[in-house]
Amino acid sequence: MGVIREVFFCRSVFFSQYGVSRYFYSRLMVFGMLFTLFALVGCKTTSKYRMEADRVAETIIEKKREQLLHETGDFSIERPSDILRRRLLIEQDLPHYGEASFGSDTLEPIPHWPEKDYPKAETSTETVVSMESGKPFQLSLIQALQVAAQNSYDYQTRKESLFRKALDLDLEANDFGFIGRGDVQSQYTADKSGAEAVEGFENSGSLSLSKALYNGVQITTALAVDFVKLLTQGETSSFGITGDASISIPLLRGAGKHIVTEPLIQAERNVVYAIYEFERYKKTFAVDIARNYLDVLRQLDQVDNNAESYKSLITSARRTRRLADAGRADAVDVGRAEQDELRARERWIGAMMRYENSLDSFKMAIGIPPDTDMKLDRGELERLKAYVWEIIPNIDHGAVSFAEEGEDSADAEIELKRPDRENAGPLEMDEPLAIALGFDHRLDLRISEGKVYDGQRKVVVMADALGAELTLFGQARFGEARSLMLADLEDGSLRGDKGIYTGLFTLDLPFERTAERNAYRNSLIDLEQAVRDFQMTEDDLKYSILTALRGMVEAREALSIQTNAVAVAEERVKSTEMFYDAGRTQLREVQDAQDSWLTTKNSLTAAVVDYRMAELEFQRDTGILNIDGKGLFEEYHPGGKENDQ
Repeated sequence: MGVIREVFFCRSVFFSQYGVSRYFYSRLMVFGMLFTLFALVGCKTTSKYRMEADRVAETIIEKKREQLLHETGDFSIERPSDILRRRLLIEQDLPHYGEASFGSDTLEPIPHWPEKDYPKAETSTETVVSMESGKPFQLSLIQALQVAAQNSYDYQTRKESLFRKALDLDLEANDFGFIGRGDVQSQYTADKSGAEAVEGFENSGSLSLSKALYNGVQITTALAVDFVKLLTQGETSSFGITGDASISIPLLRGAGKHIVTEPLIQAERNVVYAIYEFERYKKTFAVDIARNYLDVLRQLDQVDNNAESYKSLITSARRTRRLADAGRADAVDVGRAEQDELRARERWIGAMMRYENSLDSFKMAIGIPPDTDMKLDRGELERLKAYVWEIIPNIDHGAVSFAEEGEDSADAEIELKRPDRENAGPLEMDEPLAIALGFDHRLDLRISEGKVYDGQRKVVVMADALGAELTLFGQARFGEARSLMLADLEDGSLRGDKGIYTGLFTLDLPFERTAERNAYRNSLIDLEQAVRDFQMTEDDLKYSILTALRGMVEAREALSIQTNAVAVAEERVKSTEMFYDAGRTQLREVQDAQDSWLTTKNSLTAAVVDYRMAELEFQRDTGILNIDGKGLFEEYHPGGKENDQ
């Protein structure tokens, strides 16, 4: 109040000493308020708004990640403009439809675009893939994981979804902060309906500040300034100023921190769920990329095997024709050999087309154009085989029996051997231990459990809405406003002794609560559904873990079987070719042996890939597989140590 009086005193001195008109000064006051409002908020540019939103959302996510996952690191949805996709379009001169193919920073700004330099081109400080002009670039598995994390469309969308949840939380938190508002109005009025025309200006400005407390209390304060100037009836003018303060206190329904802050609590938990979902997605995504990568190499290996088989059958057909010329084979054998050669070519071409299709599909999975000139690192398959032989070293490479040892007579009783743990890999652990790991690490189980608690809180909120509503409202209004009809009065002042003070109790009795009743009942149903969803998630977790364990056993047994099958097939090819050259067997036996060799070679490669994927899928399904910020594996090792892979 003392400050206001000083302002009015200074104004009077200003008028008397310098002869400045009250009209000019009052207009200056109003426009000064307008300038103040623009200085506070109007001068903030769109880029500052964007950067502020980025800072708030990224800070929320980084702090929650550190709290939940004990991981630190920057989070951003901004991607470098020179991602691999754009580099490939430019450096390999790939066809494209429009400028959007290169990214949003290359678009021609449309009229009224708000930010001149955004989106802008930003280069990456780290180049994952190096390319040589005119040559296909080679991509390792590690590079593929990094490229996918940076280029994949779905991966980027998931990051943006998490970012949006953080902005939602910021909006809910903003409701409990100090919220300021301001406005300025200038109105011209010409009223000629009466005996004497009234014409003039009404200028006003206001500033308000409100605050919502966690217990439901709402506090609002406001200060308004008026200046009116009559252009008729002596051209009088007057200055007014009013203050207003109000408080609203809920006492029954809608009162209490647990009710008032429920939207804020839920928004915060939604951020937690989004972080868990993104982490779970990263694991699934990385395993899928690895599977697709190894499947492409497996297809390429089949191309090589079919090519070798095709060459072998060409040689066999030539040999058969020479034998026929020597009278040692008939026309039927020649025709059969030529048909087998044609079928081998068909298989070889089909294998090449499947390989090329799978390679193009893989390119799209990691977010690069399918017409990119690229090849995968074939050494990955050899390294994978070496890895599998290292962790399962006792697989026999010769023909063995999978029956229990006993009598060798043909009519002896046969007892089949179930797979055992003798040659088990390091991740083939006991079922209870695997399930316990899943309980500790599966983030979707935490989400389902959290939603049960959300359902409980919702029941409490809906039950609160059934009660009576009792609100205490208080308001204080003081000062003197001015309008055209009051323009001839003296300037107003803030006088608390002449204010209007109001206290009000409102009671809304719970006579009609049909909607609230139904909402309460539905909240109980929602809680039951949340509990069932949690139970289903728990059961699905157990099932996926048990299935993954059996998948490793099956893959290991297949690896052993196919290892022996290849040895048998190779020996069979050698012996049948020898017997055929000696005239002691039919051509069909040679061809069957070659077909069997091709099948077992393809199956062995598939078994190696399947065992490795079974390991990764087990880690994914138990949640013990971690993915770092670059999209790379951090695999689990029994004993509690995790290393980069």
